[in-house]
Amino acid sequence: MHTLWLLLCAAAPAWAQAGPALQITDDRGQRVQLAQPPQRIVSTLPSLTETVCELGACARLVGVDRYSNWPDAVRALPQVGGGLDPNVEAIFALRPDLVLVAQSSRVADRLQALGLKVAVLEPKTHADVQRVATRVAQLLGVDVREAQSLWRRIDAAVEAAAQSVPPAARGARVYIEVSGGPYAAGPGSFIGETLTRLHARNIVTPDLGPFPKLNPEYVVRADPALIMVGARSAQGLEQRPGWGGIAAVKNARVCRFTAEESDRLVRPGPRMSEAARLMADCLSRMAAPN
Repeated sequence: MHTLWLLLCAAAPAWAQAGPALQITDDRGQRVQLAQPPQRIVSTLPSLTETVCELGACARLVGVDRYSNWPDAVRALPQVGGGLDPNVEAIFALRPDLVLVAQSSRVADRLQALGLKVAVLEPKTHADVQRVATRVAQLLGVDVREAQSLWRRIDAAVEAAAQSVPPAARGARVYIEVSGGPYAAGPGSFIGETLTRLHARNIVTPDLGPFPKLNPEYVVRADPALIMVGARSAQGLEQRPGWGGIAAVKNARVCRFTAEESDRLVRPGPRMSEAARLMADCLSRMAAPN
């Protein structure tokens, strides 16, 4: 009997032997436990969608939020609304065995009341990206070493981007606008952390939070040497009251990122390495300390 048991264990797939690994404590502090690796996953946050795919489980996705658009394979999946308030009925109709939602989402309890397994995970910092990748790997039944390897690749690419920034651009005072409002990337955000690693200085102070809505006058007073902004938010930027006198605007040091580039910049996940390269290239081409 003992020999038969050993043979059965040896023949079983890796996830069947994982057992306790298919459980995590999510960002609510709640335990999420699965009897077996999920085969029908709905993701309502682009960074989680991209992490699932980078861990080799893209084929298990059956639905995503309207903003998930990478890799290309997810574009053909049913969309279940936005990340903050996705369509509960649409999610339930997909019969998922796991739903990944953001901490800022308002539907976790409703989904659980319908009997669905829900994991609340939302990376906001570099450390969170590493942690969330590990949690997702555990839920997928994927070897956590895959998540560790993913983070090492991201971290190494960010460091390589930092090394590419020329000395003349280091110390530049930068304003990063993530959306109209204007909403900025503060130093405590994953974007701000990347900027710091690229040897630049954020004009936003830490006390304002990771993604504060600023009074436009704040930016005028801070007078950044370089502005990074998505092309959509950049429309009319020079016409904002007082902005014509900002050093970055006067010296035409404004990096306008396309919609696709902006997606890479604002998603705390596998493509943070690409975001770092975009930011480093902007610094290298345009920045000069002031």
